[in-house]
Parts: sequence; C-alpha cells; structure tokens
Amino acid sequence: MTRAGVLLLLCTTLLLITGGKCDDICPALRDTVDLFISGTHDEYIEQVEKYNQNSAVLETADTLKSCVDERLTAEDKQDALSALNKIYSSSLC
Repeated sequence: MTRAGVLLLLCTTLLLITGGKCDDICPALRDTVDLFISGTHDEYIEQVEKYNQNSAVLETADTLKSCVDERLTAEDKQDALSALNKIYSSSLC
C-alpha cells in the first residue's frame, strides 16, 4: 500500500473516533473503515454522519473518500482490507 493510502486510513480512523462512544469504537470503526475502503461515497458519508455532525469533519470525510476512490488501486484496497482483518482479529478489538 502506498504511504498516501496509509495516511488516508489513519485520517479516517481519527474522524470517527472524535465523535464515537468508547464502548462502540471497534464495531463502528470496522464498519466505517470498510466503507471508506470499499463502500460507495454516499455509504461512507452516511456512516460518518452517524457519529459526527460537524461540517468540517464531514467535508474532510468527503474529500478523503474522493481521494481514496480516485487514487487507490484495487490491489491497494485489498492490501488495506487484509491488514485490517489482522487488526479486527486482535483480542484488543
């Protein structure tokens, strides 16, 4: 995965965490990041809106999703999903 791809994943994670509830972070994070990587633009924005209504956050989410859709290859997206599956299987999540 490219450095830009990793940076985009981290930024998206931070977008959700700023508005999420601690006891729901992992399931919500999983859904949001999966949509960020492989979902449609509208599905991702709707998911972010569930946790954060701040217009600046939503605008940033919109920009990041557009960038991911334009720049990451199918291989980059698959690599990211593979890495995330390792995280999801962690006992910490």
